[in-house]
Amino acid sequence: MSTVELTKENFDEVVSANDFVLIDFWASWCGPCRTFAPVYEKAADRHSDLVFAKVDTEAQPELAAAFNIQSIPTLMVVRENVAVYAQPGALPEPALEDIIGQARDLDMEKVHQSVEEQQAAQQQGGASGGSQPPGPSDPAV
Repeated sequence: MSTVELTKENFDEVVSANDFVLIDFWASWCGPCRTFAPVYEKAADRHSDLVFAKVDTEAQPELAAAFNIQSIPTLMVVRENVAVYAQPGALPEPALEDIIGQARDLDMEKVHQSVEEQQAAQQQGGASGGSQPPGPSDPAV
């Protein structure tokens, strides 16, 4: 399966309609992005049951800003509308396969429960210093 190009217009639709989406934030001028691209494409071919998407950070600066992308390439894994992994850096094939395997093995019921608990704690804690939920750069896998 080839990769899907994500834009601000189709992002919500693609991510909401699929239970497992990998997103590569990249730019054409980025050397590590060009190195990672064939690894990502091979993984997309091997895992045809998953959605492999790409966000060109130059063409879609709003998406990059929305996810606080500071460095590219950045790989994000979204399962059931929850970002469960986000880390910058070009990954070698074995590392990408390991991340995919770990993300597949997540107990999403527990992940959703944890997200709900963190949101409740944040609402209760408010400005009084309650615990902060993990951001997109805090990997769950």
